[in-house]
Amino acid sequence: MSKMTWRISVIWAVLVVWSSAVWAEVKPHALFSDNAVLQRGVSVPVWGTAKDGEKVTVKFNGQEVSTTAKDGKWMVRLRPLKAGGPFTLTIQGENTIELKNVLVGEVWVCSGQSNMQWPVSASANPQETIANSPDAMLRLFTVPRRAADAPESDVQGNWVVCGPETVPNFSAVAYFFGRDLRKALNVPVGLISTNVGGTPAEAWTSRRVLESDPMLRGYLERHELAVKNYPQALERFKAAEEKAKAEGTPPPRPPANPAQSLQRPCGLYNAMIAPLIPYAIKGVIWYQGESNVGRAYEYRTLFPAMIRNWREDWGLGDFPFLFVQLAPFMQIVNEPQEGAWAELREAQLLTFLKTPKTGMAVITDAGDPNDIHPKQKEPVGARLALAARAIAYGERIVYSGPIYKSMKVEGNKVVLSFDHVGGGLVAKDGDLKGFTIAGEDRKFYNAHAAIKGNTVVVWSPQVERPVAVRYGWANCPVVNLYNKEGLPASPFRTDDFPMVTAPK
Repeated sequence: MSKMTWRISVIWAVLVVWSSAVWAEVKPHALFSDNAVLQRGVSVPVWGTAKDGEKVTVKFNGQEVSTTAKDGKWMVRLRPLKAGGPFTLTIQGENTIELKNVLVGEVWVCSGQSNMQWPVSASANPQETIANSPDAMLRLFTVPRRAADAPESDVQGNWVVCGPETVPNFSAVAYFFGRDLRKALNVPVGLISTNVGGTPAEAWTSRRVLESDPMLRGYLERHELAVKNYPQALERFKAAEEKAKAEGTPPPRPPANPAQSLQRPCGLYNAMIAPLIPYAIKGVIWYQGESNVGRAYEYRTLFPAMIRNWREDWGLGDFPFLFVQLAPFMQIVNEPQEGAWAELREAQLLTFLKTPKTGMAVITDAGDPNDIHPKQKEPVGARLALAARAIAYGERIVYSGPIYKSMKVEGNKVVLSFDHVGGGLVAKDGDLKGFTIAGEDRKFYNAHAAIKGNTVVVWSPQVERPVAVRYGWANCPVVNLYNKEGLPASPFRTDDFPMVTAPK
């Protein structure tokens, strides 16, 4: 054998041994890392990759479960766990992995668009919040922001302990929610932040669900048409660009490639939700809707469908799904017409009323008319935590502000009844405001309103025979109806007059 042939043989043998070792390496899903939190009280799946036929054994807090890898994948299930820790999670195949400082407690997915993504460092009082953030029992995981055309099986990232080094760039709403939940439950809490600014709900919904409904299928059809027409749009841009150069005028903006958009239907579900399933969780908090303003009629179907989608795919039944109603925001140029934000809030309210195990945090008092990203995130997280304590953990507490229930016409007045009145209705800082009333001509006038027991009486000298009342029905409502527990009433309308966002 020549010297060169011998060297090639040695190199080839080394590569074979190295590649075999790499392929044989047992690897857990990214959600199983040091500092992880496992959900208490349920069967806990643990999974990852390994060589076909390789025996994989998982040991955790006195439990030992084994399986054999098939098609490069493996999964075991731990019996329901009690809150506590820290523990070590050992995963053994032809190699051994030890994950340290693992806790058992409550795990929540925190998703949505920019107001859920919004970090602690850019919210109100960041220095104080960050300084007070150390909590060894609160853990954070951030999913990288990306989209995909097919469901993926893993993500990148790792769990970290909450503190001044890790919390500044973490979701502020999620942090305040987790902090308050930790105080209330006195068990470990894990938060999985998976959110992307400027994204619509259809991007967070699977293709299976969008294809199953004629209205929702339109999202896929419009996207496919945009992808098909992109080459022509690009050619038109190039021609316009050449013309601008020749004339010495500013060049036009190039068209975005819809096939690469983070907003494309199913894309975020595929890359940022599907890979998390079936990690054991307690529930979801969600803050989104701004990117669906102007399409509230569709959102009435889309949002509940997305919730069912996640619940079905996780296979955990109707887990709690708690969401934030949109904050007040002043209409600006190129924004949908007045009332579009009110109709999106109504779609959210209808989802709360019609979808089991949901909760809605009303934040009419925590917005900023001139900023679509209001900085006051602490009350948002606090109200979501109240909803979690009631809906997920069964505490007998008031967790919602007043929700419109029914109306009764008495002469020239309308008497409104509410659910979630708590200790009683109150008008914060003066007389009630934000009510309008209409007669048969459907023209709404500013109305007088007064609390009478657990009802609100509404009237106007301009309306003799009222047929409808609205409250906070504006893009940027100015309202002040609360219950005595300090939770604001949701905007509402008693009528079903045609929507400004309904398809024409």
